[in-house]
Amino acid sequence: MKANWHRNTLIYQIDPSLFYDSNGDGRGDLKGIIRQLDYLQALGVGALWLMPLYRSPFKDAGYDVSDFMALDPRFGSEEDLRQLIVQARERGIRVILELVVQHTSDQHPWFQRARRDKNSVYRDYYLWSDEPVDDGNQPIFPSVEDSIWRWDEQAGQYYRHLFYRHEPDLNLANPKVVEEIERIMVHWLELGIAGFRLDAASHLVEQAGRGDEEQGVWVLDRLFKYMTRINPEGVLMGEVDVEPERYSHYFGSGERLGLVLDFWVNNHLFLALARGEAEPLRRAISQRPAPPDGANYAVWLRNHDELDLERLSEEEREEVMQSFAPQENMRLYGRGIRRRLAPMLDGNVHRQALAQALLLSLPGTPIVRYGEEIGMGDDLSRPERLSVRTPMQWNDQANAGFSSSQSLAAPVIDEGPFAYTNLNVAHQQDDPDSLLTRTRTLLLARSRLTEVGDGKAQLLSVSHPAVFAIAHVCDDTSVMLANLSDETVDVQLEEMDVQGFEEVLADGPYPHSPKSSLTLRGYGYRWFRRTGSKQQQHHGE
Repeated sequence: MKANWHRNTLIYQIDPSLFYDSNGDGRGDLKGIIRQLDYLQALGVGALWLMPLYRSPFKDAGYDVSDFMALDPRFGSEEDLRQLIVQARERGIRVILELVVQHTSDQHPWFQRARRDKNSVYRDYYLWSDEPVDDGNQPIFPSVEDSIWRWDEQAGQYYRHLFYRHEPDLNLANPKVVEEIERIMVHWLELGIAGFRLDAASHLVEQAGRGDEEQGVWVLDRLFKYMTRINPEGVLMGEVDVEPERYSHYFGSGERLGLVLDFWVNNHLFLALARGEAEPLRRAISQRPAPPDGANYAVWLRNHDELDLERLSEEEREEVMQSFAPQENMRLYGRGIRRRLAPMLDGNVHRQALAQALLLSLPGTPIVRYGEEIGMGDDLSRPERLSVRTPMQWNDQANAGFSSSQSLAAPVIDEGPFAYTNLNVAHQQDDPDSLLTRTRTLLLARSRLTEVGDGKAQLLSVSHPAVFAIAHVCDDTSVMLANLSDETVDVQLEEMDVQGFEEVLADGPYPHSPKSSLTLRGYGYRWFRRTGSKQQQHHGE
């Protein structure tokens, strides 16, 4: 099963510039992550997903890459990355890097050469046109860019950019570009990384197919083959924000993406939280195709971008907005929410723990964003998506213990209920009722329930609309329940009797009750498990 480690791990997403500053320059770095590896190990983390580390002008948090083969000096050296990989591995933690190859920075030497000379081999590395072309695509950031085409005076043509104007799109249909990407992959894989998170994977595939997704999946076949030649256990985790019936293109039969980031379930999870009802989440899970052997979905609550709600209907989207982003400055791009999870849930520790329990019960590999385990807030005074990108809050010392510098990569949150002075790791570390303690208990318990990653998921019918219930059946069987409402409920499980199951985790102690009827407090959760030996005994009775 080792080759499928990604089906049964916990991924922790880190923005390296905002996690921990080891040298006092105001920016987080690789040595800072190394210093916090014991903290991450104690959370039960099995893999780190690091946001971009490459050389960059940093107009887009490093997603605007100017040199894929070099680390940006602000993060440290290649030796630092090698040390992180080695020391993480000693703690059973793998390292996943971003692969940002749908576009480059306009400062990348390829683009500089392309714009200077129409006959350069690099000209065809990008997408050019004498006139803007309507290819059905709209700007990804509609409030910032009004077109996906930008006139370049030096080149004498328009170039295409789905994202920002300083991020020209690569021509992935050009085999030479794909060869360049393979060289990039080799460079980082040989350092010992466990795989890549493929940024904008669905756009990348369309570009490789000249606008046709089904024609473009060859690029995933090729990148997967290339990666597994160097690291047979390597994984590609793809950002695929498409309708669920299209997910199968990205999985193939397991030889493309090992993990598909599931925006469909993510959107419906928030609709379920907004309604306090399980039905949207049940519906979303039942409508997505089963992943092939060896592959899985990746599931999460919040990430580094806006909470993009495009997979919901207009009415459903507005319902989630009204619940979690009632004010205009909490919304972004006409489709999403630019808030962290904790403020969306009013800082309610019980509700945040319930959201984590719900996430960890889903069929899929869970991702937790740094700071979510302590309930970090956001800074809505920062532009666009930067509102959810603030320094990690380690303690109540200056700069939240993130850095000793006077000048930081981003301001710390120092006002309101989410200020670092009262919300930080140190305050919560030994408090049995804190969100950190609750989340750590959940994460560690989930890491031991291998049937959630390896087994077959079965949605369970219950007698109350607020309760989400699911079983994961393998050699062992787990049953997980979560109450999305704030009221205590009693439920009957209709398909599965938990007689003979052991309660492995709950939001607090529950009085003994007949197993046919289960009580859940408001925002309560309970996990039960029966091991293989007990199952055989049960079936033999």
